[in-house]
Amino acid sequence: MSNNPYIYIFTAWLVSYLIRVLPLTLITKPIKNQFIRSFLYYVPYVTLSVMTFPAIVQATQIPAAGAAALAVGMVMAWFGAGLFPVACVCCAVVFGVEFFI
Repeated sequence: MSNNPYIYIFTAWLVSYLIRVLPLTLITKPIKNQFIRSFLYYVPYVTLSVMTFPAIVQATQIPAAGAAALAVGMVMAWFGAGLFPVACVCCAVVFGVEFFI
């Protein structure tokens, strides 16, 4: 088996390119199916959540601190707090939980 890194780089480039180009070339008419439209609408949010959630819990020394900050941040966001206050309070929660435990 060859250990040529250019084969791996080319394969990764090809897969990434095809994933981005094929929908643009194959889908020419507007999508009218309501289910597919709603599915495509939520894809960016789900992708961001899937990448962010493990980092929130694993970035702290104690996973419970990350979980507590996540819960507090979700409650604050639910009640309409902005991004900066939520981030500051979540940092304070992580600091407090890790300091006292």
